Amino acid sequence: MSWGTELWDQFDNLEKHTQWGIDVLEKFIKFVKERTEIELSYAKQLRNLSKKYQPKKNSKEEEEYRYTSARAFLATLNEMNDYAGQHEVISENMTSLITGELTRYVQELKQERKSHFHDGRKAQQHIETCWKQLEASKRRFERDCKEADRAQQYFEKMDADINVTKADVEKARQQAQLRHQMAEDSKAEYSSTLQKFNSEQHDHYYTHIPHIFQKIQEMEERRIVRIGESMKTFAEVDRQVIPIIGKCLDEITKAAESIDHKNDSQLVIEAFKSGFEPPGDVEFEDFTQPMKRTVSESSLSNSRGDGKSEPKFGGKSKGKLWPFIKKNKLMSLLTSPHQPPPPPPASASPSAVPNGPQSPKQQKEPLSHRFNEFMTSKPKIHCFRSLKRGGAGPEDFSNLPPEQRRKKLQQKVDELNKDIQKEMDQRDALTKMKDVYIKNPQMGDAASVDHRLAELGQNIEKLRLEVQKFEGWLAEVEGRLSMRTEARRQSGLYEAQNTSAVNSCAQDRESSPDGSYTEEQSQETEMKVPATDFDDEFDDEEPLPTIGTCKALYTFEGQNEGTISVAEGEMLYVIEEDKGDGWTRIRRNEDEEGYVPTSYVEVYLDKNAKDVYKSLEKISE
Repeated sequence: MSWGTELWDQFDNLEKHTQWGIDVLEKFIKFVKERTEIELSYAKQLRNLSKKYQPKKNSKEEEEYRYTSARAFLATLNEMNDYAGQHEVISENMTSLITGELTRYVQELKQERKSHFHDGRKAQQHIETCWKQLEASKRRFERDCKEADRAQQYFEKMDADINVTKADVEKARQQAQLRHQMAEDSKAEYSSTLQKFNSEQHDHYYTHIPHIFQKIQEMEERRIVRIGESMKTFAEVDRQVIPIIGKCLDEITKAAESIDHKNDSQLVIEAFKSGFEPPGDVEFEDFTQPMKRTVSESSLSNSRGDGKSEPKFGGKSKGKLWPFIKKNKLMSLLTSPHQPPPPPPASASPSAVPNGPQSPKQQKEPLSHRFNEFMTSKPKIHCFRSLKRGGAGPEDFSNLPPEQRRKKLQQKVDELNKDIQKEMDQRDALTKMKDVYIKNPQMGDAASVDHRLAELGQNIEKLRLEVQKFEGWLAEVEGRLSMRTEARRQSGLYEAQNTSAVNSCAQDRESSPDGSYTEEQSQETEMKVPATDFDDEFDDEEPLPTIGTCKALYTFEGQNEGTISVAEGEMLYVIEEDKGDGWTRIRRNEDEEGYVPTSYVEVYLDKNAKDVYKSLEKISE
């Protein structure tokens, strides 16, 4: 099966077919090129997607990735980045193995095709030239034969005419002979040209054209094989990255299986545990006997054994009720959500010491017993305010709850120890360098490193002092946490004692003829309850003194806890100035006080009162 023998007369069709084959090859190249562009675009989009959801450096998102679910998501992002890399590999391999190779091959194929068809056209032109020569020789032979025949007829006519001279007859005879000779020559030339043409034609159709068409056939078959190999390579390039893509997917599956919900729940506890104890139950207050309740409060106040006289009803009783108000404010503070305040003049609250109607009297002993260690381990109410306001914390992290403070201190100690180790490694390296310089003075001056060694020594000493300071605070916090655990253990015994005391009061009241109980019984019952430092601290605390006055520049609606509403132009007392968080504590009367934005009031501080207030504040701290 050869194109030279089967398609000897289809030169033009072969030319069209081979051009179509090249067009198909170029179309496949274009297809692969667009596929590589799609792969690159897809890989780029995957990388951008992975980068978009990567945690930002030095941001809150980095802390979230300690949870197993977040780490699994991060691993998925990293694997997707590798997954995108495999699509880039597909694009690169297709470009180098298919697009580039086929582009060069197409150029070579066009040159080869051009050469073959040029040879074919040349052979066609040659055979056409031979045919033209044959036709010319044939026409000349035909013409000479006709001329010879006419010359012979003319001679015969002249020879038969008796009126014609011999000279004319001889001339006609010579002319006839000449024409016959020319016809013979033309015949010989025509015969020779015909033989030559037949030979050329035989070579053309049985040698030259088959040879050229055979080359064209081989060229076309190579093109077909090449495009088949390229399609196979197209599939192999994809197949080569399938194992790596499978590994990426396996790693994503492995990361998903590593998610531990129990561990994440424990991390939430460690991250947000405050170390506080929940508040105790609120005691039921019987408002049907207000006089007896007041007597009970007075007896409770005097049951401390400090020799204080029983207060009378009046102005002093209001001051004595103030600690109970603060206890309820402290209770609501601990149970209120931890929300950072928006900046003034938005109506946000620092959520510090809550202000509102006077709450019912709490059960004093359980509450004081539960908060005793906490109040002795921190500055008092202003620390709660700074905690809720979300301001910059102090160096010892005293604005944080006990458990969070312990973690921060431990973290700080670990960081300082790492810094110390780095400085010591540098010092050891410089010491070795100095020893080398001493042994080999030509390598360097040993005295040149003394200054740096002295600096490192000072840095190490400073860091060690810092470590000692933070370790002291850490030991203090851990000691108080252990005291809290001991207090928690004793709380069960205490509550049982308190319950028995309450039941005893109820039995005594039932045994009384009029269903009531006396003040002495109440005092005797309450004397059984152990007093704590927490109660002494609040019961003995008087309302904060005024340190100046202020005028409201704007109307402020104190809708949040801890704030107070003021009207424009209203004059009020200042009891605590702005501590840098944008809030000033004011008082309208003895029972109504709270915080207002500092930018809403114009403050007039009394210098003497302010100095006294600062002195008292230092003593309390």
